[in-house]
Amino acid sequence: MHNIIGLTGATGAGKSTAAMTLREQGCYIIDADTVAREALAKGSDCLQTLAEYFGYDIIDQDGQCNRRLLAQRAFADAEKTALLNKTTHPWIKRRIEEYITIYRRTSEGYIVIDAPLLYESGCDRLCDKVIAVTAPAEIRLHRIMQRDGLTKEEALLRMQAQPDSAFYTGKADFIIDGSQPLPVVQAAVAELLENLESKEER
Repeated sequence: MHNIIGLTGATGAGKSTAAMTLREQGCYIIDADTVAREALAKGSDCLQTLAEYFGYDIIDQDGQCNRRLLAQRAFADAEKTALLNKTTHPWIKRRIEEYITIYRRTSEGYIVIDAPLLYESGCDRLCDKVIAVTAPAEIRLHRIMQRDGLTKEEALLRMQAQPDSAFYTGKADFIIDGSQPLPVVQAAVAELLENLESKEER
């Protein structure tokens, strides 16, 4: 069994909690944010291309990406956000496909692609099922500010660069309410996975 589950949702919706629960249930998690950091790593061709588009000062003196400065510029308007995605998405998708191939050589079980931009990157086409995690905007705003140490304005910029909840839920096979207390979300995710496994065994 190597079914691939897509896990998506807007920033701050509670996707990390769902991913953590799926990992505890034995799923192999491919974190698209971690892959994105690889894309922005020192010396990567992806980072060099972004510097050409957004200014070479997004690379600091140590050759590392100034992610905060890049975000400020990339999320300033829809055109710049699209340019960021056009540059990074193909790189990220290729890398995720590599991780899937490596895992399949040695292991069995569910593979989960944890990606806020699952649809936009085309990674949903790699998935058998998709789970969307949602939460109201005010909860997401509070979480983002606390999690990333951002000002309200910076957090709102990130939120405004993403589609609304209907974009995620409209294409998903399953929906998890990420605004619920942690134990409730964990139980819902565990039950969902259990139901999937039961169907596989039939």
